[in-house]
Formats: sequence, structure tokens, C-alpha cells
Amino acid sequence: MQVGEPYKTELARELELGCPQWPAAEALLKFKSSLSTPEALNTWDPNTGPCLDKNARWNGIVCLDGSVIGLHLKSKGLSGNIDVDALASLQGLRTISLEDNKFSGPMPELNRLGALKAIYLNNNNFTGQISPDFFLKMESLKKLWLANNAFSGDIPSSLTQLRNLLVLRLENNQFSGEIPPLKQPPLVSLNLSNNQLRGEIPMSLLHFKASSFEGNPKLCGEVIGVDCITIISNNNQSISQNSTAPQGGFSNFNKPHNNKHFAGVMALAISVILVLLSFMIILIFVMKKRRVYKDDIPNTTPQNNDDTNSIATTSTTTTPNTRSKDGINERAIEVGAVEPILQKNSSHSSSTHSSTSSKRSNNSERSSRKSSGKGSSNRGVPNSVGGLGQGDLTMVNDEKGVIVLADLMKASAEVLGNGGIGSAYKAIMGNGLGVVVKRMRELNRLESDAFDVEIRKLASLRHRNILPPLAYHYRKDEKLVVYEYVAKGSLHYLLHGDRGISHEELNWPTRLKIIRGTTEGLYYLHSQLQSYDLPHGNLKSSNILIDTQNEPLLSDYGFSPMTNPSVAAQALFGYRAPEAIQHQTISPTCDIYCLGVVILEILTCKFPSQYLSTTKGGTDVVQWVTSAIEEGREVELLDPDIVSHSTSCKESMVKMLHVGVACTEPNRDKRLNLTEVRERIERV
Repeated sequence: MQVGEPYKTELARELELGCPQWPAAEALLKFKSSLSTPEALNTWDPNTGPCLDKNARWNGIVCLDGSVIGLHLKSKGLSGNIDVDALASLQGLRTISLEDNKFSGPMPELNRLGALKAIYLNNNNFTGQISPDFFLKMESLKKLWLANNAFSGDIPSSLTQLRNLLVLRLENNQFSGEIPPLKQPPLVSLNLSNNQLRGEIPMSLLHFKASSFEGNPKLCGEVIGVDCITIISNNNQSISQNSTAPQGGFSNFNKPHNNKHFAGVMALAISVILVLLSFMIILIFVMKKRRVYKDDIPNTTPQNNDDTNSIATTSTTTTPNTRSKDGINERAIEVGAVEPILQKNSSHSSSTHSSTSSKRSNNSERSSRKSSGKGSSNRGVPNSVGGLGQGDLTMVNDEKGVIVLADLMKASAEVLGNGGIGSAYKAIMGNGLGVVVKRMRELNRLESDAFDVEIRKLASLRHRNILPPLAYHYRKDEKLVVYEYVAKGSLHYLLHGDRGISHEELNWPTRLKIIRGTTEGLYYLHSQLQSYDLPHGNLKSSNILIDTQNEPLLSDYGFSPMTNPSVAAQALFGYRAPEAIQHQTISPTCDIYCLGVVILEILTCKFPSQYLSTTKGGTDVVQWVTSAIEEGREVELLDPDIVSHSTSCKESMVKMLHVGVACTEPNRDKRLNLTEVRERIERV
């Protein structure tokens, strides 16, 4: 360490000059001294202080109100020790990013910094096991990136206790053992690929894409299309091959360990048989369900038995044919379990099908004649493809071209997520148009003609902040509603799941634009759907899509009149307003409450507990912000990512916080109306 002596002498001089004035400078310079390559941090000058002058701030230091809240030292070529003792004195520290450096050795003791919300150690050379209880005292942790290192051993079981965890990236390490049961509702981004994990993927993680688990040959589960029974059978066969008679004749036959081994093999064999019997029972049940459904869809060609595409209503088994090779899109519309929507089924001919097809075709033609304006796209287009009648998609908006069910069935599907009223998947049509198909299980309140009228009304709306439906498919027990695919994803994903360029673009001007656009879209819906108790009814960040110009698009609006009342309280976010919960009172002011929650979510970057059907997980942003405002602590609530880059805009951010609180006023009579909301936002 002879080379470092001149630097240490200089550091001692810096500490002597700077420490009395700025305790944070002392801690950071101490941290700097532990590094083998400190020259990358030569802007850390104690004569200015890390947060004293915004024009001369230390490189990689994020400050808020004079306190260090972030250490962002990505790609600095750093190596050496990480002095956690020094960092522990930075009480405001919330984010540590040391990614893309040259650090090595075991996991740093960052668990001593219990208030951390984000840790980024990916793309280094860390090795060794992480203690099972490492994360027990890190209740605030939301994002953990350990990818592209050489960590080994079991994934720490204490991760299951992090109720606020949003992102977990452990890919390209050497983790082994089984995946712990991660059941956190907020978890929106997960990658465990390219490790040495084994066993069955937990049910709570089946909604993540297959690529999140690839590169672990001993893993099994529905989402990756590997049957766990096959894995057990292969292991059993391996055991059998290795359990041949021992050398040395019969003298070893009666040894106790051989008896135990034989008993273990027998127990495993019995377990395999029981699992196989259970699998056969489930398979028979699923096949019966498919056959019932196929009987309800008319055959396109009664003369033959050619395979046709149909919609599977009950199957939850993911097969290689239904899973996109590219994996499932990470921009989940909702957090929850996912099931495939489209599968190929064999159809059979029936004379009763022909008559049913004719009857349904007539109904569809009668429905088409009701709408002759621009919203109807059936002009010049055959009302049915192959005579399927109601088995086809009904176009209600042809601005993006005509979509037919047969083409949709041929497109590869990527599961997006599962929400309160159904699941969703993405498909790319032959003409290159990306669409999202939402399978609505709870829109069962209206008969076909009334449903057609309502969906056409929603499709006829035109506003730059509204995403209207393109087509629908009607069946009594479920509906498909087709939308244009918005590639950038939902606001929920950009806030809580993405760390790429899209997230970095969420500065204050962009967030303000999203708030204004969302408000304008909601104002338009209220003006056009005045007869609805809930013009939107399901306004939340996962139903706000962001286009390439960062313009928000409201989707999933207007479903309240179609939703079965018995499930509406669980399916639609509008029913979570205080008056709806306490007095079952539903009105347009419930939408304003939802808007307020979205505004607070955008400003704080907290996942609202209001989105969850239980009180576990997330943050009660309404109560949290209201209490802080009463105590004069508004600035502490703001997302550090926007404050650190827009310090001159803190006043306008605080004003917007007050708008959000006014929208979430528990007494609906005191809540702002939309005109007042627009006016106050324009003044921000």
C-alpha cells in the first residue's frame, strides 16, 4: 500500500479542514479513503461540502435539503473495501448504487443501513453466500440489484419479509437451492435466470415471464413448461441407477443404512404414483371443460374435422405453444396470477352448430346495423369469418385497421398480467399492429345487445389522453376487449418496476405533464359519460399508459355499468373511495379520489396500499402525506429522484401535493370537483 500513502496524507489534511464544518463530508471522505481507486472521486472537495453548493456538488452524491440521500457511483472503476461504518453516519442515506465497478469479496454489510430503499451492486465481482437473515432489518428496501456477480448458496429467506419489495434482480450468479416463497403484492420485476436453482417455482411467482427463470436446468413449473413430475421421475431413475448391490457379496445386505435407503426409495416411488394420479384427475377435468366449451362454438366447416382456433376458458396450463419465445412482457398491467388466454382446440362438426351459427350471425348483423358512424368498422367487412357469427371479433373502431379472430389466434401471445376484472396479453398482428387483448371475466351484467351499445359508446370517444377499445368478443360468461398496444408501458411499471431510460425520463416536467394529461382525460370522460355513476371507475397507475411523447392514455374506463355488482367492490378501484367503503355510496367523486391517489403516487413514488384488496403491503399514501403536511414536512415526502434534479421546482411539487390531498378528502362534499382540480393544477 506504499502507493496510497501520499493520498492518505492528503486525505488527512482534507479531513482536518473539512470535518468540523460538514459531518457528511467527513463520512464520505472516510468512505473514499477505503477505496483502492479514489482518484475517480477527485471532485469531493471538503472546501465546498457535498451538498452546500448545487453548482459544485460532489460527483455521485444526491442531496435533499442539505442532507446526503443517495450515493450514485455507477461505472467509476472503483474497487477496494466499502467502509460501511462511514456510511452509517449518513442518516438520510436511502440509495446506494455501486453498479458496474470492480468490487469483490463477500456481500458488504449494508444491512446495517436499515433505512436503505434501494441497493444496486450489479456488475461487480462479489462472491460467497449471503446470510439467510441478512435482510431482516431492512423493512424499507424496495429495490435490490445483485445481478452479474458470483454470489452462491441459497437465496436469503429474509427476502420474503420485505413487504415493500418492488424489484429483485439476482440473475447471472451461482445461487442454488429452492426459490423462497416471495409473496409481496408490490413485486413487479423479478429475474432469477442463470443460477443453479432447483425445485418447483412457487405459485406466487407464476405471473412472471419465463425468461425470469431460464438457465436453471433443475427448476420446474408451469410458467417454464417443465413438468415437475418429470423432474421427480428423472431423479428417481438416477437414484435407482446408483442403488445397485454393493460390492462385497451379501455381507453388507443387512446393514442399517441400506434399509433406510430402500425405505426412502419406496417412499419416493409412492409419492410419484400419488402425484401421477392427481395429475390424471386434473387432466380429465380440464378435457371435459374444453369439450363443453367446444360444443358452444359453431364449427366453421361442418363437412370436415379440420382444426380451428378457439378460446380456452378454463385451462391454466402453460404449454410451449402458448408462450412467446421472447417471454412475457415485464410491463405488467397488474400484479397477480396470470393464465394463458389462447390455445388451439380441435373442433367437431354438428348439425345443431350450423343452426346456432346462423342464429348468432343474424344477431351480429342486427347489432352492426345499429351503428353506422365512424365508430363502426363493419362496413365493407364480412360480418363473420368462416360463419362463426358471435364467435368472431366485433370491430367498434377501425382506425388501426380491421382485426379478425382467426388472425388473432395465429399471433404469438405474451402474458401481461391479471387484474381485478380479468387478465391481459399482448399480440402482434400480421400487419405489424400490436394489440392488447383483455379477457374480462366479470363483465357479465349485460346481455349481448346492451353490451354492444355500451362498448360502442366507449369506442366512440376521442381525446388525446384516452385509449378507446378497438374490438370485442362476446360470450355470456366472459368477454374479450381489444386495445392498441402502447409499447412504453403503464405508469405503474415506469414508477415502480423500470430502471432504464424510461424511468430516468420521469423528471418533474414529465411527471407534471402526466398529471395534467390524466386530469384532462378524466375531465373529458366525465363530460361524455355524465349518466354514469363512475365515468372511469378504475383509475390507477396500471391503467394509465404512457406513449413515446410521455403523454398519458387512460384505459379500462367505463366498465362500471357492465360489471356484476357483487364483484365490483373488489374489481374496480373506484369502489375504494371512503364513501364507497363506509356507506356503499358511488358517484363521480370516487373518480376524483382515485385521481388524488395517482397524484400522490407520482410525487412520492410510493406504491399505494389502496390498490390492494388487503392492508398488507404498500404505503397508505393518503394518511402518510396528510400527516406529514400537518407537521410541515412536505418536502420529505417527495421522490428523491425528482427533487435532486429539480431543486428549483420544490415549491410547485409541494403545491401539487396539496392538490392530491384535496382530491382524497375523506368527506366527498369537501372534495375538489374536476373543474377546481384543473384550475389548481394549471396554477402549479
